[in-house]
Amino acid sequence: MTAFLAILCVFLIGIVVVQIGRVTELASKIRGEEEMQDRTNKSNASLMLAFMVVFLVASVYSAYHYKNYMLGYGPHESASAHGSTLDSMFKITLFFTGIVFVLTQIALFYFAWKYKADKNRTADFISHDNKLEMIWTLIPAVVMTYLVVGGLDAWNQVMADIPEGAVSTLVPQNDKEFLEIEATGWQFGWTIRYPGEDGKIGKKNFKLISNNNPLGQDWADEKNLDDMHVGEIVLPKGALVRVRVTSKDVLHNFNLPHFRNKIDAVPGMPTYIVFRPTKTTEEYRQMLKDYKEYQRPDPNDDTKMLWETFNYELTCAELCGKGHYSMRMLVKIVEEPEYRAWLEKQNSYYLSTIRFKDGDPYKDKLFDFEVKARKAEFDETLDKALAAQEAAAKTIRLTYVNFETGGADLTSLSHYELDDLADAMKRYPNLRIEVAGHTDNTGSPDANQTLSEQRAQVVYDYLSKAGVSADRMTAKGYGQTVPVDTNDTEAGRAKNRRTEFVILNQ
Repeated sequence: MTAFLAILCVFLIGIVVVQIGRVTELASKIRGEEEMQDRTNKSNASLMLAFMVVFLVASVYSAYHYKNYMLGYGPHESASAHGSTLDSMFKITLFFTGIVFVLTQIALFYFAWKYKADKNRTADFISHDNKLEMIWTLIPAVVMTYLVVGGLDAWNQVMADIPEGAVSTLVPQNDKEFLEIEATGWQFGWTIRYPGEDGKIGKKNFKLISNNNPLGQDWADEKNLDDMHVGEIVLPKGALVRVRVTSKDVLHNFNLPHFRNKIDAVPGMPTYIVFRPTKTTEEYRQMLKDYKEYQRPDPNDDTKMLWETFNYELTCAELCGKGHYSMRMLVKIVEEPEYRAWLEKQNSYYLSTIRFKDGDPYKDKLFDFEVKARKAEFDETLDKALAAQEAAAKTIRLTYVNFETGGADLTSLSHYELDDLADAMKRYPNLRIEVAGHTDNTGSPDANQTLSEQRAQVVYDYLSKAGVSADRMTAKGYGQTVPVDTNDTEAGRAKNRRTEFVILNQ
């Protein structure tokens, strides 16, 4: 209905304009063409002055009224250390261009009024005026020089790279340390990569991109092994942050408006930005609380006010395709303890997605941290079994001891847990165990019995070579007779194929 009324009003206004034109035409014939033209010129000239006043007043009023919706004014002060420099440049530029804008509009409409057509006046032609030429050349040149020099100084501050000698670390503690992360744009989203404990981001190669390696990380570079892919950007307040920015497909733009950071993400040409966040998300919310624009319910959550639901965000400021709008990502600035707590919840992409799968170049080895973690897990399980009173709790599965399919040859990684068991036997000299082998029901019962006995004996022999006395161990195969799960599914059969040891005496 509103649209219909608007269209109807436009149509009626058009009719009025046409009718006025016809009336004017008739009046000119009655009064005379020359007299009517003179009246029209004076009328238009006066309307020009009136329009100038209304236009300038409306421009100044609207700019003032909506200033709190513009970055750099009202609640939206910069949340980064360098942002105030850019805001100052914007305000200075606005000051000078505002003066030019007002004077130009006044001159434009004044000249339209002053020099309206008049039959009693003839035009003067000025071919050249050196003074006037100097004025409109020198004044803009001086102002532009001031703005360019100031802009160059701001550019050198904002676009400066990390200071020489600074060290990359996951949790910066001083001005000589910084956090480096990577942002990769794609249609339509961002992949954010954090370094691990080493504080360094690993190499990548676009030729290595696959379904389970979206960034093309080179797993032969060990710096990649602890890198983390995260779904949001979380940064500690006050830390110096360097963001590597790149793209997988088309041109994107990495835009952090509240921190005054904006740079293109160009395929094949990594760029970077450096900034230091100075306000946590919660501090910014408290700042917004004082402005009436944010003291109203959030349209998406009427139980909270707008200032309570505010969040920093990363957007793409490039028209990169029809899904461009969806490239919004949450950005959180927090205090260091909260940042550390968030880091503890993040996982290495390699360990959670690539480890022991196709494409893993380290399938046949364990890293030191994995060896330590498995040993800690084994020791904890053994301690619980030693402290238990129930007989069933005295049986411990050797989770990481495996054999080649259908045979009794240990896999390359099995020796780590067997070494842990050998060390435990040395720590507890009174410990006596039975090594038990079990299979699923695949194949004949006799073959499974023989296979389980052979596997138990292989473990027995390994422990003997490791220095465990033979009189403290026995080896026994149970074949398929003691399943712990169903043999009707592959998952159940995998649980039934196992090697255990039973504590006989401690």
